[in-house]
Amino acid sequence: MGSSAILLLRLVPLRRYLLIPRLVDDKSRYLARGGFVQTNWQLLETEIRELAATSPAIEDGKNDYGTFWRNEGFLAGPRSTLAVVLVWIEWASDGSFHFVTLKPLKSGKS
Repeated sequence: MGSSAILLLRLVPLRRYLLIPRLVDDKSRYLARGGFVQTNWQLLETEIRELAATSPAIEDGKNDYGTFWRNEGFLAGPRSTLAVVLVWIEWASDGSFHFVTLKPLKSGKS
C-alpha cells in the first residue's frame, strides 16, 4: 500500500474486536502474548500502521465489494514480537482501505 493509503486506513476493529476476548475467533489472547492489551491499543495501532507501510501488500482476492490485500510480518509488542498477517479491503466504491482483521502467521510462511 502506498503512503497516502496508510493515512486513510480505517482501524475501527482495533478496540472493539481485536483486543476484546471472544468465544469464537479470539484474537486478544494471541495479541496479549506480545503484550498488546486494551490499555495500550495505541501501540498496537502504531505497529499495524508501521507493518502496513513497510511490508509489501499482496493481493489476496476480489469480490463485488473490492480487493482484499494482506501484509505479512512482525508486530513488536511490549512483551514479545508476534508474527502476523494483516488483512485489508480496498473498497471498490471509493478506493479507501479498511482494516479487516489480523491473524497469526503460520510457521513456514513469510
